[in-house]
Amino acid sequence: MNRNIPISLLVLTCAALGSAAQWKPAEGPLMTRWAKDVTPENVWPQYPRPQMVRGNWTNLNGLWDYAITSADASQPQSWDGQILVPFCAESALSGVGRKVLPDQNLWYRRTFEAPAVKDGGRLLLHFDAVDWKTTVRVNGKEAGTHVGGFDPFTFDITDLVKAGTNEMVVQVWDPTDKGGQPRGKQVLNPGGIMYTAVTGIWQTVWLETVPANYIQSLKIIPDIDRKTVKVTVKTTKGGEVQVQAFDKGKSVTKRSGKAGEAIELMISKPKLWSPETPNLYDLKITLLDGRKTIDAVDSYFGMRKIEVKKDNEGVNRLFLNNEVVFQYGPLDQGWWPDGLFTPATYDAMIYDI
Repeated sequence: MNRNIPISLLVLTCAALGSAAQWKPAEGPLMTRWAKDVTPENVWPQYPRPQMVRGNWTNLNGLWDYAITSADASQPQSWDGQILVPFCAESALSGVGRKVLPDQNLWYRRTFEAPAVKDGGRLLLHFDAVDWKTTVRVNGKEAGTHVGGFDPFTFDITDLVKAGTNEMVVQVWDPTDKGGQPRGKQVLNPGGIMYTAVTGIWQTVWLETVPANYIQSLKIIPDIDRKTVKVTVKTTKGGEVQVQAFDKGKSVTKRSGKAGEAIELMISKPKLWSPETPNLYDLKITLLDGRKTIDAVDSYFGMRKIEVKKDNEGVNRLFLNNEVVFQYGPLDQGWWPDGLFTPATYDAMIYDI
C-alpha cells in the first residue's frame, strides 16, 4: 500500500468531504421517498442527452457557491453558502430554500478542471435548463447570455479556459410572474392552484469535448406507411456521414450521405412503437473524412405515426399508427414538493412516468 499521499490531494479530499458533510436539504413542506438518496456526490449522474450520446463528457452537478444580491450589484466577492445543482434556489433539495425576487440576481460560482482538447477540437459548456436570463463568465470573461427557462443552451469555452483550475460564474435574473415571459404556474406568492417560484439552474450542467468538425444535431423522421426513416445530420463544417440502424444489436440497414441532407433508410418489416409495445431502434451516426472517423454519436428512434384526423363519424380524433387511440388519466403536473421542477433522482422520474 502506498502511504505517501500528496498533501495537496489530502487537503482537497478533506475539503470536498467537509463540504458534502455540511450540505443538507432546506426545510420543506413535504419530502418524497427519493430525497434520502440525494447527496452532492451522486446528484443526477446520468448522461443528460440520451438522443445524441457522445462519450467525452464531464458532469458539473454538485455543490456550487451561491449568493443572492440586488439586481444592480456587481459580482459578489463573498458567498451566502452552497447550493446543490441542479435544484433551483427555492427548492428544499438545493439546500437553500430561499425566494429570489425580480429586483435580485442569483449568482453561482464553482471551479473546474478543463478536459484536454486535441487537434483543434473544442470544449463545450452545456446548460440543460436555467430559469430565466442567464449570463455565464469563465475566468472573468463572458461566455454568453441566454434568455429562456425551459430550453438547453451551449457555449464554446475553448478560448476561455486554461490549464489547471478554472472559475465559472453564472448570473441569473428571473422576473417570475412579474414579467411577460412564457412560464408555468410558478408565482412569487403561491396559493390555490399556483406553485412555488423556480429560479436558476434546474437541469444538468456539463462539459463536452468535440473535434473541430463535429455532429451538432439530429433530425429523425419515421414514416411507417413507406417503411422508412429520414435522418438529417447537422455538423459544424459539413462532411460525409454514415447512418446505421440496429434492432436489438443487429444491423438492419445502413446508408451514407452528406451532412445537412436527409438520408433515407428503409426499415423492412418495421416493429411499430406504441405504449403497449415500445419498440425502439438504435442509431449509430458517424462523421467521416474519407475512411477516417472524425466524430460519432449514438441515438435511437421509434417507428410510429401520430396525427389528428377525422374518424368514420367525422369527429377529430388522435390516431397512433393509423388507429384511434383514446387518452385517459388524471392530470399529473410533474411538480415535486422537494425539487420543484426537478425530480430528486432518476428513479423518481421513472416512477412518475
